[in-house]
Amino acid sequence: MTSSIRCFTSVNNCYLPKARVLAESVKAHHPDWQFDLVLSDTPIDPFDLEKEPFDTLLTLDQLGVENWQSWAFMHRVVELCTATKGMAAMRILEEHNPNFLIYLDPDTAVFNSMDNLIDLLHTHPLILTPHQLCPETELPAIIDNEICSLKHGIFNLGFFAVKNAGQGRDFIQWWNERLLHFCYDDIPSGLFTDQKWCDHAPVFFDQLHILRKSNYNVATWNLAHRDVAMGDDGTILVDGRPLRFYHFTGYDSGAGATMLAKYASSNTVVNELWDWYARQLERHGQEQLGRCPWAYSVFDNGEKIENAMRRLYRDRKDLQISFPDPFDTSREDGGFLAWWQMGHDR
Repeated sequence: MTSSIRCFTSVNNCYLPKARVLAESVKAHHPDWQFDLVLSDTPIDPFDLEKEPFDTLLTLDQLGVENWQSWAFMHRVVELCTATKGMAAMRILEEHNPNFLIYLDPDTAVFNSMDNLIDLLHTHPLILTPHQLCPETELPAIIDNEICSLKHGIFNLGFFAVKNAGQGRDFIQWWNERLLHFCYDDIPSGLFTDQKWCDHAPVFFDQLHILRKSNYNVATWNLAHRDVAMGDDGTILVDGRPLRFYHFTGYDSGAGATMLAKYASSNTVVNELWDWYARQLERHGQEQLGRCPWAYSVFDNGEKIENAMRRLYRDRKDLQISFPDPFDTSREDGGFLAWWQMGHDR
């Protein structure tokens, strides 16, 4: 019997070009896989699913969060797009009942078949990839990579794969419960969005498989230890094996280019790969959508939401009760924004 496999990613509108590149790359190697898009934004107008490389669209109001407007207001954009990953995974597993579910960050592209992952999932219900596979030897790299992982998480949650049974389902349920309440970029408090939580995973889930193959989840944080080359047949190879997927982290901020120059400046294959990615993004609307404003960055009257507003609102249960939709400024009392502007009890 053929296995049912779904893949998904989570974005706001400015990452839609990246999600299109990712979905196309998945479908190129696995046309039978279903691809779900999770959107923490207001869909662009027009958004025609028939013309997109996605099979389904999930928006915030469809994820089953009680009073989702209140919950969304507590998060900045990256926090929200990562907080939805657990509940989207739960919904996909429950609604579509696939045998296996794979998540990939939108700034990722697949370059070869990932059937080996599915083979692993038959015996390992949960698969994660660490940021590093071997110790750094130079002080700058220790700071850039190992210390960075200590702050942001040992595992990169730009990828995970689960079997829809046993510890695969147990992991998703546990992770989702944590993300519902604690998916914040707050490193001093021990939190980094969805990722830092998974430092617990090897202890809580003894059937976890740590994928140590260097041709998966290649990115600037591990390029120093991975030999990326072009095979005679045009296949990109990593340590002699076909590249499965590459994570173009830091593309928009410029951090990716900085780290690329630092750790792979002389590698023409890697630099050509980044050039290829730039062309694919432009083909999918990067110029039009790449700077698209996030719907939840403002109140419904267009006034910008400050980070301090979000923090105070999520720390104060009384405010959540008084202003169940904090985006709303049309109330007679002006809503949360008017309360804030009056300087009440802050």
